[in-house]
Amino acid sequence: MENNGEKNVKPAAKGRETSEFLMAIVRTLSTSADFEQREKEKARIEKTFTQSDKKLVELVSENYQDLTQITQDFSTISKSVNDAREKIKKIKDDLSSCKTLLHCKRDELRRLWIEGVEQKTMVAMLEQIEQIKEVPTKLDNLLLKKHYLHGTELVVNAVAKLENQLAGVEALRDLKAELITRKEQLHEVLIEELNKQIYIKAQTPNFSSLPGKKTGSLSKQDTLKRKGGNGVPPPEKMEFGKEVKEDLNSNPEDDPTHFIAILVESLYMLRKIPEAAEGLKIRIQPELSAIIARTSQYILESTSNQMDASNQSQYLLDLLENIFYQFRFVANMHKVVLRNLHRIITTGDQREVSGVPVRQECLYDKTDVWSKIQAVVELLLREYLDVENTSASRQRAPTSFDEPSTDINSFFAKKRPAKPKKMALFRFDASIHAISTNSYVDDSRAFDTGDLFSSSLLAEMGLEKNQMVCKPSVYNITAIFKPLEAFIREIEDAIACQDGTSILQSFVTDFVQNIFLGHVHYTVSTSIGSATKDLIRYYKNPQMDEEDESFDALRHVVDHKTQKELGVNRPLLTSTVTVDKNLQELRELMQDLPDYADQFLNMICNTLKEYRDTCHSAYREIVQYDSDERRVISAMWAKDEDISRFLRSLPSWRSLQVSQGQELASEDVCSEEEIKALNSKEAQILISNLTSSDGLIQQEIITDVTQMRTIANVHESLEWFSNRMKDFSNGLSARSTATAAESAASEYPPVSEKTLGSLRNLVKDFQDLAEICLLLLHLEVRVHCFYFLLPVAKQSNYAGPIDDLDPDSNVLKLNKDLTSMEEVLQQSLQPKKFKYIFESLGFLVASILMNSIQYMKKINENGIKKMCRNLFAIQQNLTNITMSRESDLDHARQYYELLYINPDDVITMIAEKGSQYTFQEYTELVKLHHRSHPALSPSQLEQRMQKLKDVFFKTPNGECDS
Repeated sequence: MENNGEKNVKPAAKGRETSEFLMAIVRTLSTSADFEQREKEKARIEKTFTQSDKKLVELVSENYQDLTQITQDFSTISKSVNDAREKIKKIKDDLSSCKTLLHCKRDELRRLWIEGVEQKTMVAMLEQIEQIKEVPTKLDNLLLKKHYLHGTELVVNAVAKLENQLAGVEALRDLKAELITRKEQLHEVLIEELNKQIYIKAQTPNFSSLPGKKTGSLSKQDTLKRKGGNGVPPPEKMEFGKEVKEDLNSNPEDDPTHFIAILVESLYMLRKIPEAAEGLKIRIQPELSAIIARTSQYILESTSNQMDASNQSQYLLDLLENIFYQFRFVANMHKVVLRNLHRIITTGDQREVSGVPVRQECLYDKTDVWSKIQAVVELLLREYLDVENTSASRQRAPTSFDEPSTDINSFFAKKRPAKPKKMALFRFDASIHAISTNSYVDDSRAFDTGDLFSSSLLAEMGLEKNQMVCKPSVYNITAIFKPLEAFIREIEDAIACQDGTSILQSFVTDFVQNIFLGHVHYTVSTSIGSATKDLIRYYKNPQMDEEDESFDALRHVVDHKTQKELGVNRPLLTSTVTVDKNLQELRELMQDLPDYADQFLNMICNTLKEYRDTCHSAYREIVQYDSDERRVISAMWAKDEDISRFLRSLPSWRSLQVSQGQELASEDVCSEEEIKALNSKEAQILISNLTSSDGLIQQEIITDVTQMRTIANVHESLEWFSNRMKDFSNGLSARSTATAAESAASEYPPVSEKTLGSLRNLVKDFQDLAEICLLLLHLEVRVHCFYFLLPVAKQSNYAGPIDDLDPDSNVLKLNKDLTSMEEVLQQSLQPKKFKYIFESLGFLVASILMNSIQYMKKINENGIKKMCRNLFAIQQNLTNITMSRESDLDHARQYYELLYINPDDVITMIAEKGSQYTFQEYTELVKLHHRSHPALSPSQLEQRMQKLKDVFFKTPNGECDS
């Protein structure tokens, strides 16, 4: 169009330029006075004209065809324009004629027009009546297919027409009343459908994890569970469309989010938004309770044949996990509903309900939903955690544990004797009748929950007594605590608690702190108390007849089946196993309830402290031998720091550490000469302490071998127990020093550093007591040797007649005592520890008898034979015990056989072959020879002693032996 405009403008401009040019020429010619100048101008103009004419001819020749075509087109257009003018003129004439004719028949036309309008109105009304008559049928079809938006719009429009355009049609009165009723009832249908979408569609519990259910045959609901609720995406991932439209060619339930938007929009069209919001709010708690009832019934039906009374808490866990899943779905669906309601509220200025905008206070919010969920879950937990029955008898648990610095010697201090308690003469608990009766009652009540639940709470939740999936118990919290806490965190994140704690969290915290911890503490204390009560009674009353003693001793040791289950090969005290079992339960509680790990660790420490005191009390009762609470010799030496340190430094003790997982360092490995020297030093210490006084050992030994078996059992039990507790303490980390990686890798949650230190101190106390028991047995066996062997030299006659050649009675008693201790300790101690008790015992016996030569008044050949028989009898017995020849006793026998030889010959033998014994031993040998021969003078004794000294210290071995 711009180009055409340029073509129209250019010719006019060119014409103006040409005329101006001609006027300039005329002006020049007329004003010029010189003829020549006019001629020049004229010649120039002619020349220019000739050039222009020539150029025009060339242009016409070049564009001849275009000019011809333009001329023809112009003729055609001109003709068409003329024809159109003629036709327009004819139409104007015809219209003028029609106007004149119509003006003549104006009244008749008006009448026909009015009749036409009336006819159209009547036809339209008839069409509306026909359409309204079909409304009930169409409405039923739409509601059957759940196209609620079209149905609502249909009934609303129909009622509006009946109340306005068709208000005067009497024939439609019944239809009008029916449609108004249907309209009033439709909002209830819509609310019911909303509830169905919120609650019924949430029922896709994961029952495939139930015990006893085959994982290979998954139900349709299980498949839907994996896809996410009824085969649709999770509600939190749903998005709203900008416009709510309904497709009649699709299933509206395929998209729950859009379907809920349609339902809310339909309620708005019915002007029932406030009523719908109130109805949804009222139905929250009953519907949640119904979900619990349905899920409980489903679990009971699914597991009716596989109900395991020992794993009932698992059914509660499955119930809660499925309920939590459904409650999350319900909360998200309510979120969808609320978003649609708020969408309507935001457009309230244009969309009003009965002339009044929809207000925010007419609705509910997500806090209301989560509050109802928390209330229902709390009611459920109150039933399954047996809050009503346990709150009446609450046991407060200790909340702190401050372990002072403990001294192991303080437990051996003198204490007032406890008053004897009255004991029942007999009980019927273990009778056949009582056992059979109790077993029948327990079996009949294995899963009878009929009278255990509060009927009021059950009615409030909509449950029945036979719908409980497990027995109520405070210990059910252990199985459900972690998923419950995770669910509570979801609630607190959803409602953004201002104080940081939800109602449900407050209930759980109050239950655990005020009920569960106290119940656990009471249960553990009762269990351990009953296990240690008889133990202390037995220790305090060892003087029983043989039958009662045997029964009582065996009663405190676990049976072989329990030993096999524990993986030990020696008997353990029942009390120790009971304590360990209870502590194992507390350790499991630390894992199940990690938020309360410190409280459970406090219980463990308190339990360990009480059991430690009990063990020390029992130990004191064993090692005291009179009313003054004086201890036996071995017990006093075992707690003596110097003797204990020396005994722990011996290779035999260090070798025991290898069996406990500690490697023996290369510098700790001793040669035979070093071991012999250390054994000699041990024997010298014992001899110097036990033979320094003139009197003999009286009541300072443990005469009852069953007490030694008890000490051995205590040692094995406490060592096993301390190792288990040490592994447990090593698996713990302090909260102040633990890193995030360590906390994640640890089996237990981080705990208080102070409590952890107290635990490790207690473990060390148990380990120390176990070692003291082993040291006591080691020393007690040796003290028994002194007890029986010291009188052999001091009280027996070795210068008697020829017929007195049998071993000394004390030697026979010692052999019998050693055999009894062997039988007891071999059954109670591990082989390495048994070896530790009896090894190097031959060296000690030899040293005792060789050292006892100083107490003999005189000896003859019969006495020498008797002493050799004593040594041989002991050697045979020790060989049977240690399964190795005790060569040290051969050495002692050879020592006494030197008495057959004259002292001068002995001195000559030393000079020729070297010394085999110490100078002191040779000295006592010479002195006994002189005491046995009264005819020898003291001067002869002095001469021989001087000669012995000169020879002994000149021999190669003499210097070493000295």
